[in-house]
Amino acid sequence: MQKRTLLQAAAAVALLGASGLGLAQDNVFKIGLVLPMTGQQATTGRQIEAAARLWMAQNGDTVAGKKVQLIVKDDTSLPDQTRRLAQELVVNEKVNVLAGMGITPSALAVAPIATQSKTPLVVMAAATSSITEASPYIVRTSFTLPQVSVAMADWSPKNGIKSVVTLVTDYGPGLDAEKYFSERFLFNGGKVLEKLRVPLRNPDFAPFLQKVRDLKPDALFVFVPSGAGAAVMKQFGERGMDKAGIRLIGTGDVTDDDQLNDMGDVALGVVTSHHYSAFHPSPANKKFVADFMKANKNLRPNFMAMGGYDGMRVIYEALKKTGGKGGGDALVAAMKGQIFESPRGPVFIDAQTRDIVQNVYLRKVEKKDGQLYNVEFDVIKDVKDPGKSKQ
Repeated sequence: MQKRTLLQAAAAVALLGASGLGLAQDNVFKIGLVLPMTGQQATTGRQIEAAARLWMAQNGDTVAGKKVQLIVKDDTSLPDQTRRLAQELVVNEKVNVLAGMGITPSALAVAPIATQSKTPLVVMAAATSSITEASPYIVRTSFTLPQVSVAMADWSPKNGIKSVVTLVTDYGPGLDAEKYFSERFLFNGGKVLEKLRVPLRNPDFAPFLQKVRDLKPDALFVFVPSGAGAAVMKQFGERGMDKAGIRLIGTGDVTDDDQLNDMGDVALGVVTSHHYSAFHPSPANKKFVADFMKANKNLRPNFMAMGGYDGMRVIYEALKKTGGKGGGDALVAAMKGQIFESPRGPVFIDAQTRDIVQNVYLRKVEKKDGQLYNVEFDVIKDVKDPGKSKQ
């Protein structure tokens, strides 16, 4: 059934073909932003939409003579819904660019539509390595899990962690995090005692954490999607695992800036590796954080906001470069190779992979002025996605 629906969608989009971009109103440039605005990943949608609107507020809504229009759709992180909304945006709304994609299954569901209609798809959140290979029209401005997991596997053995249990959400990015962390940790002489996977929908971490407590590793390495970190931290504290001498480490999703202040002191000292912290000390980031919080009732931006903000920059710069002319192929070509100073640090879009190359930071949760922050203490510069560098 699902296959038939996909074929129907592909057929409908194929009829549209490359002409879809040309049919758009001449003076309007439409960006279809498909995000989870409700449901389990709602924080992702809220952060990305807020960042996209901040970019437009700062940089205007007219580029190369085109009026930029943002059309936001809520897919509740259900891939069938994402596909249907993307198809409607391309066929009915005649969008010039698709963007957003809160989770990997959503991005993969839309990839055939992007290919058939030759519509650029700017992935601002989803972080499985293979996503950019699903369509030549996908450009990513977020990060990949292999990118941030390897740094933690290098740091841990040098800092008293000889044995770990991995705990990841059981879907694309979690499997990437498990694989690339474990392989590198073993290479560095560490031991992985067990690999645990929790379901994406409505996870209960309690039985998994009890198992970790029984195994008594030096540390628990965690990946959960944005929005789920607080639940892990709470149950980690309730089980007294920090007091039992088990350290919590992971990718930055687990100490998400959006939720960090609500986690309490159990989060203090947790070390993670990631590409963005709201506490990143650059002037560009200080301005970004101040402007974002002012525009969003004191909401602190997280790494999802960064993917949305830089995603809009990449779209704007491509539109400028093409002078508002040309379709999806011209826009994607103009996105490749972009180099700029982001609030997260220097980044560029790899022309071969259409994926982001960026700094990865090691950070520790500390209290600053009464608030919890991910404070950077080391950096690995210009990290390409290890998932692609082996090819």
